Amino acid sequence: MKRSLLPVLIFLVLTAGCQEVYYNTMETFGVHKRDILVDRVDEAKDAQEETKEQFQTALEKFTEVANFKGGDLEDKYNQLKDELDTSEAKAKKMRDRIDKVQQVAEALFEEWTAELDQYTNQNLKLSSKEKLAETKLHYQDLINAMRKAQSKVEPVLIAFRDHVLYLKHNLNAKAVASLQSELDTIETDVASLVAEMNSSIAEAEAFIKQMSSE
Repeated sequence: MKRSLLPVLIFLVLTAGCQEVYYNTMETFGVHKRDILVDRVDEAKDAQEETKEQFQTALEKFTEVANFKGGDLEDKYNQLKDELDTSEAKAKKMRDRIDKVQQVAEALFEEWTAELDQYTNQNLKLSSKEKLAETKLHYQDLINAMRKAQSKVEPVLIAFRDHVLYLKHNLNAKAVASLQSELDTIETDVASLVAEMNSSIAEAEAFIKQMSSE
Protein backbone atom coordinates (compact mmCIF):
# COMPACT_ATOMS: atom_id res chain seq x y z
CA MET A 1 0.00 0.00 0.00
CA LYS A 2 1.36 3.43 -0.89
CA ARG A 3 2.09 5.55 2.18
CA SER A 4 0.33 8.53 0.57
CA LEU A 5 -2.97 6.63 0.76
CA LEU A 6 -2.76 5.90 4.47
CA PRO A 7 -4.00 9.30 5.77
CA VAL A 8 -7.02 9.11 3.43
CA LEU A 9 -7.92 5.59 4.47
CA ILE A 10 -7.49 6.31 8.17
CA PHE A 11 -9.64 9.43 7.88
CA LEU A 12 -12.42 7.52 6.11
CA VAL A 13 -12.45 4.75 8.67
CA LEU A 14 -12.43 7.13 11.64
CA THR A 15 -15.08 9.48 10.28
CA ALA A 16 -17.42 6.88 8.83
CA GLY A 17 -16.85 4.30 11.54
CA CYS A 18 -17.72 1.61 9.04
CA GLN A 19 -15.67 -1.35 7.86
CA GLU A 20 -17.54 -1.44 4.56
CA VAL A 21 -16.35 2.07 3.73
CA TYR A 22 -12.81 0.89 4.36
CA TYR A 23 -13.22 -2.22 2.20
CA ASN A 24 -14.82 -0.27 -0.64
CA THR A 25 -12.10 2.38 -0.52
CA MET A 26 -9.37 -0.25 -0.55
CA GLU A 27 -11.04 -1.95 -3.51
CA THR A 28 -10.86 1.25 -5.56
CA PHE A 29 -7.08 0.98 -5.15
CA GLY A 30 -7.08 -2.66 -6.23
CA VAL A 31 -6.85 -4.13 -2.73
CA HIS A 32 -9.67 -6.64 -2.23
CA LYS A 33 -11.04 -8.31 0.89
CA ARG A 34 -9.03 -11.41 0.10
CA ASP A 35 -5.82 -9.34 0.17
CA ILE A 36 -6.86 -7.64 3.40
CA LEU A 37 -7.59 -11.03 4.99
CA VAL A 38 -4.12 -12.32 4.14
CA ASP A 39 -2.54 -9.13 5.54
CA ARG A 40 -4.57 -9.34 8.74
CA VAL A 41 -3.77 -13.02 9.26
CA ASP A 42 -0.09 -12.13 8.92
CA GLU A 43 -0.48 -9.29 11.42
CA ALA A 44 -2.31 -11.58 13.87
CA LYS A 45 0.44 -14.15 13.48
CA ASP A 46 3.06 -11.52 14.32
CA ALA A 47 1.03 -10.44 17.35
CA GLN A 48 0.89 -14.05 18.55
CA GLU A 49 4.67 -14.33 18.20
CA GLU A 50 5.11 -11.17 20.25
CA THR A 51 2.65 -12.35 22.90
CA LYS A 52 4.31 -15.75 23.18
CA GLU A 53 7.75 -14.20 23.60
CA GLN A 54 6.47 -11.68 26.15
CA PHE A 55 4.85 -14.34 28.32
CA GLN A 56 8.03 -16.37 28.26
CA THR A 57 9.97 -13.28 29.35
CA ALA A 58 7.43 -12.56 32.10
CA LEU A 59 7.71 -16.14 33.35
CA GLU A 60 11.48 -15.76 33.57
CA LYS A 61 11.01 -12.66 35.72
CA PHE A 62 8.45 -14.39 37.96
CA THR A 63 10.83 -17.32 38.39
CA GLU A 64 13.60 -14.91 39.31
CA VAL A 65 11.43 -13.33 42.00
CA ALA A 66 10.30 -16.74 43.28
CA ASN A 67 13.98 -17.60 43.80
CA PHE A 68 14.70 -14.22 45.39
CA LYS A 69 17.19 -14.53 48.26
CA GLY A 70 17.44 -10.97 49.49
CA GLY A 71 17.85 -7.39 48.36
CA ASP A 72 15.45 -4.73 47.15
CA LEU A 73 12.12 -6.54 46.85
CA GLU A 74 10.34 -3.35 45.83
CA ASP A 75 12.57 -3.14 42.79
CA LYS A 76 11.57 -6.71 41.91
CA TYR A 77 7.91 -5.76 42.30
CA ASN A 78 8.35 -2.86 39.88
CA GLN A 79 9.96 -5.18 37.34
CA LEU A 80 7.11 -7.67 37.67
CA LYS A 81 4.55 -4.89 37.32
CA ASP A 82 6.25 -3.75 34.11
CA GLU A 83 6.15 -7.31 32.76
CA LEU A 84 2.47 -7.62 33.67
CA ASP A 85 1.61 -4.33 31.96
CA THR A 86 3.50 -5.35 28.84
CA SER A 87 1.83 -8.77 28.84
CA GLU A 88 -1.61 -7.16 29.13
CA ALA A 89 -0.83 -4.84 26.20
CA LYS A 90 0.48 -7.64 24.00
CA ALA A 91 -2.54 -9.81 24.80
CA LYS A 92 -4.93 -6.98 23.89
CA LYS A 93 -3.09 -6.31 20.63
CA MET A 94 -3.32 -9.98 19.73
CA ARG A 95 -7.03 -10.16 20.59
CA ASP A 96 -7.78 -7.05 18.51
CA ARG A 97 -5.92 -8.43 15.52
CA ILE A 98 -7.72 -11.77 15.71
CA ASP A 99 -11.02 -9.86 15.85
CA LYS A 100 -10.01 -8.00 12.68
CA VAL A 101 -9.24 -11.27 10.94
CA GLN A 102 -12.72 -12.51 11.77
CA GLN A 103 -14.35 -9.27 10.62
CA VAL A 104 -12.83 -9.28 7.15
CA ALA A 105 -13.26 -13.05 6.71
CA GLU A 106 -16.98 -12.77 7.40
CA ALA A 107 -17.25 -9.85 4.96
CA LEU A 108 -15.31 -11.77 2.30
CA PHE A 109 -17.45 -14.89 2.60
CA GLU A 110 -20.66 -12.87 2.54
CA GLU A 111 -19.56 -11.08 -0.63
CA TRP A 112 -18.29 -14.29 -2.25
CA THR A 113 -21.58 -16.09 -1.54
CA ALA A 114 -23.68 -13.23 -2.93
CA GLU A 115 -21.60 -13.04 -6.10
CA LEU A 116 -22.24 -16.71 -6.92
CA ASP A 117 -25.68 -15.67 -8.21
CA GLN A 118 -24.06 -13.40 -10.77
CA TYR A 119 -22.59 -16.28 -12.80
CA THR A 120 -24.20 -17.36 -16.06
CA ASN A 121 -21.57 -20.05 -16.68
CA GLN A 122 -22.59 -22.91 -14.38
CA ASN A 123 -19.18 -24.61 -14.52
CA LEU A 124 -17.47 -21.46 -13.30
CA LYS A 125 -20.14 -21.02 -10.64
CA LEU A 126 -19.63 -24.57 -9.37
CA SER A 127 -15.85 -24.13 -9.33
CA SER A 128 -16.14 -20.87 -7.38
CA LYS A 129 -18.61 -22.43 -4.95
CA GLU A 130 -16.25 -25.34 -4.28
CA LYS A 131 -13.33 -22.96 -3.76
CA LEU A 132 -15.43 -20.92 -1.33
CA ALA A 133 -16.28 -24.05 0.67
CA GLU A 134 -12.61 -25.10 0.73
CA THR A 135 -11.46 -21.65 1.85
CA LYS A 136 -14.10 -21.57 4.59
CA LEU A 137 -12.85 -24.91 5.93
CA HIS A 138 -9.24 -23.70 6.00
CA TYR A 139 -10.32 -20.45 7.62
CA GLN A 140 -12.33 -22.30 10.29
CA ASP A 141 -9.26 -24.32 11.24
CA LEU A 142 -7.31 -21.08 11.45
CA ILE A 143 -9.76 -19.07 13.56
CA ASN A 144 -10.35 -22.04 15.87
CA ALA A 145 -6.59 -22.32 16.46
CA MET A 146 -6.29 -18.58 17.05
CA ARG A 147 -9.18 -18.48 19.50
CA LYS A 148 -7.88 -21.55 21.32
CA ALA A 149 -4.48 -19.92 21.73
CA GLN A 150 -6.18 -16.72 22.88
CA SER A 151 -8.10 -18.67 25.54
CA LYS A 152 -4.80 -19.76 27.11
CA VAL A 153 -3.75 -16.19 27.78
CA GLU A 154 -6.25 -15.10 30.45
CA PRO A 155 -5.49 -17.88 33.01
CA VAL A 156 -1.83 -16.85 32.94
CA LEU A 157 -2.71 -13.15 33.21
CA ILE A 158 -4.96 -13.89 36.18
CA ALA A 159 -2.09 -15.59 38.00
CA PHE A 160 0.29 -12.77 37.10
CA ARG A 161 -2.17 -10.12 38.28
CA ASP A 162 -2.84 -11.86 41.59
CA HIS A 163 0.82 -12.24 42.48
CA VAL A 164 1.79 -8.74 41.40
CA LEU A 165 -1.05 -7.35 43.50
CA TYR A 166 -0.13 -9.49 46.50
CA LEU A 167 3.52 -8.50 46.23
CA LYS A 168 2.54 -4.83 46.04
CA HIS A 169 1.17 -4.94 49.59
CA ASN A 170 3.46 -7.64 50.98
CA LEU A 171 7.06 -6.87 50.14
CA ASN A 172 8.38 -9.71 52.27
CA ALA A 173 9.40 -13.37 52.30
CA LYS A 174 5.77 -14.47 52.66
CA ALA A 175 4.92 -12.98 49.27
CA VAL A 176 7.91 -14.69 47.69
CA ALA A 177 6.86 -18.01 49.25
CA SER A 178 3.34 -17.62 47.82
CA LEU A 179 4.82 -17.19 44.36
CA GLN A 180 7.06 -20.22 44.84
CA SER A 181 4.04 -22.37 45.69
CA GLU A 182 2.26 -21.36 42.48
CA LEU A 183 5.25 -21.36 40.14
CA ASP A 184 4.76 -24.92 38.87
CA THR A 185 1.17 -24.15 37.89
CA ILE A 186 2.17 -20.93 36.16
CA GLU A 187 4.96 -22.70 34.28
CA THR A 188 2.51 -25.36 33.12
CA ASP A 189 0.01 -22.73 31.97
CA VAL A 190 2.69 -20.81 30.08
CA ALA A 191 3.93 -24.02 28.44
CA SER A 192 0.35 -24.76 27.32
CA LEU A 193 0.01 -21.20 26.03
CA VAL A 194 3.26 -21.46 24.05
CA ALA A 195 2.21 -24.79 22.53
CA GLU A 196 -1.14 -23.41 21.39
CA MET A 197 0.50 -20.25 20.07
CA ASN A 198 2.93 -22.33 18.02
CA SER A 199 0.06 -24.41 16.64
CA SER A 200 -1.92 -21.28 15.74
CA ILE A 201 1.10 -19.63 14.13
CA ALA A 202 1.61 -22.74 12.01
CA GLU A 203 -2.07 -22.62 10.95
CA ALA A 204 -1.67 -18.95 10.02
CA GLU A 205 1.42 -19.66 7.93
CA ALA A 206 -0.38 -22.51 6.13
CA PHE A 207 -3.43 -20.33 5.49
CA ILE A 208 -1.34 -17.47 4.09
CA LYS A 209 0.54 -19.90 1.84
CA GLN A 210 -2.68 -21.44 0.59
CA MET A 211 -4.34 -18.06 -0.10
CA SER A 212 -1.23 -16.64 -1.75
CA SER A 213 -0.77 -19.60 -4.09
CA GLU A 214 -4.26 -19.36 -5.60
